[in-house]
Amino acid sequence: MPNFLSAYAALSPASPRSDVAQVLQSITNALPLQIDDAKRGDLIQSIIDDLTKSNASGGNKSRLTSKDAAPALQAVKSLGKNPAGSEVIASPPNLSALLSFARIYKDDIEASNEAIRCVANAMLLVDQARTAFIQKQVGGGDFALELLEKSNAPERIFLASRLLFLSTVSEFSASDFIKSLVETKPPGHPANVPEMIGGKLDALTRAILIGSKFAREAMTDLLKFAFNLLLHYPKLVDQFSNKNETKVMGDCWSDRLDGILPYLLRAFGSLPPSFPAPLAAPMTHVIHSLITIPVSASLRSVWFPRTTNSRGSPVPTKLPSSSDSILSKTSRSSSNSNSSSQAGSPTSGPSKDPKPGAFDRAWSALAAGRRSLSRSSSPHASNVPIDVLLRSYDLLDVSLNHYMPGTIEPDDSSVREKCRSETDQTLDDVMTPLAVLITKLCQADEGSRMRMREWILPEDLDRTSPLEGRADLLGRLLRLLSSVHHAKLKNAVGEMLFAVCDSDASTLSSYVGYGNVAGFLFNKGIMSAPPPAHGSSGASAPTSTATGVPINPITGVAEKPAPPIEMSDEEKEREAEKLFVLFDRLEKSGAIPKESNPIRKAIQEGKLG
Repeated sequence: MPNFLSAYAALSPASPRSDVAQVLQSITNALPLQIDDAKRGDLIQSIIDDLTKSNASGGNKSRLTSKDAAPALQAVKSLGKNPAGSEVIASPPNLSALLSFARIYKDDIEASNEAIRCVANAMLLVDQARTAFIQKQVGGGDFALELLEKSNAPERIFLASRLLFLSTVSEFSASDFIKSLVETKPPGHPANVPEMIGGKLDALTRAILIGSKFAREAMTDLLKFAFNLLLHYPKLVDQFSNKNETKVMGDCWSDRLDGILPYLLRAFGSLPPSFPAPLAAPMTHVIHSLITIPVSASLRSVWFPRTTNSRGSPVPTKLPSSSDSILSKTSRSSSNSNSSSQAGSPTSGPSKDPKPGAFDRAWSALAAGRRSLSRSSSPHASNVPIDVLLRSYDLLDVSLNHYMPGTIEPDDSSVREKCRSETDQTLDDVMTPLAVLITKLCQADEGSRMRMREWILPEDLDRTSPLEGRADLLGRLLRLLSSVHHAKLKNAVGEMLFAVCDSDASTLSSYVGYGNVAGFLFNKGIMSAPPPAHGSSGASAPTSTATGVPINPITGVAEKPAPPIEMSDEEKEREAEKLFVLFDRLEKSGAIPKESNPIRKAIQEGKLG
């Protein structure tokens, strides 16, 4: 087995650069089991010490020179992929040294980036590294924040975001650091962190639209960092709730974070389609961040812009904007073809409130988004109102159609396999946050509830066949309510439909049939079928179809008139004799009194000859 430590120790300041490069490359390429833990740590420490000497002495007394920095740090990164190596890197002196290398070699981007990656890998693998990184002795927090502020290249933004994300994972060990990030600079200041994040989101959206390398990865990690702030900071500064109670997301909020919402909504409305999965990072992380932000009094006008109807929800426009849906052509066209097979039933909205198909909106929106985001580098480059509900609805429709095409059951193994192969996640993880976002919008805004009902449950909905068997969004949502493998999504979909129906069990049952939601309502503590009622918004819960046919309250399907019974006179006489004999036996046995015998009563009244 090669002795990498001995080979490196054998080098000297006078060694040919080719020999140094060969040794460093062999260390980088070494298999994990070729170096034991003790020698791995010694190698890392030796390389870091030599780079430090090189910077202090100009390379005269070190095995390494500034030209060797990139391959040397690449070797350290490779050695640090093992936790034993990362523990050596995680010491405060070594973290400080690596951050200093990132600064010293700022003109050698490859070396500088490798130094940052060494730190990020150690923070990922070693908990103590995350704590040490933000200590004053190391100064990593200030370094990462400055790097984020000054970086324009997606790769550098990615590295800065990764450091900040990892250093803010723990609400407890990083509480002071999280507070300082939000409170040091007030809103409107160029260094205000929430608004700085927003500016980078706008820049990265433009980079994604033109296909820049690392742009998606950079936005994903930036959003992870933003999520940590949105999740932890409100709980850290909350002064009203019981300190002994465990706080969860949404229990509290701070208006210091209000400034990030417009940027998140702009990214939500402008990100282009992803393939093959229609819902993937960074879009999923935008949704994660959005569900932490309440529809508060100060933010209501941001969630629901001024271009609204009388009920507060944005009016869907016929001309798409950059806030409209950006979805995949294949998924949407497939959804439309499946839906059109349902006896002409509308699936994405009632005929009296037409809106362009999701695919038409998608590509017009993509073009509009590119224009609006490319005009200026200003964070406020695009002032087009974001129709959050419409965008969310389209993403839900297309994503469920992608994973559950046609009338496939959600518990079919192909659904799980497809989602796992495309996203390395479960359908629960991918889709649940989107359903939660729609639920929040509907709970907060009456107009949003009305629009969702019009899209999912229009007045002229085809009720001639079982609703849960439809090959459209409504059918998929109802089939999910009986899912076994997707428990989180099942509950989230139930809550979403409940919110769409004014959070009223009777209204929900009237729209989709009690049988489809009985299990969900049981889990909410509603043990029996609720009585018919009217929605709290004034919208009547349907009891009949648009053509006046009664709706079965259990199935939600239009009642079919019973076919007439065709019998000959002889058959009628035989059936009458059977009834006469049956009731005569019941009367003689004392099971019914004489006056209650319908046959005797009919004879006495002359109705039977």
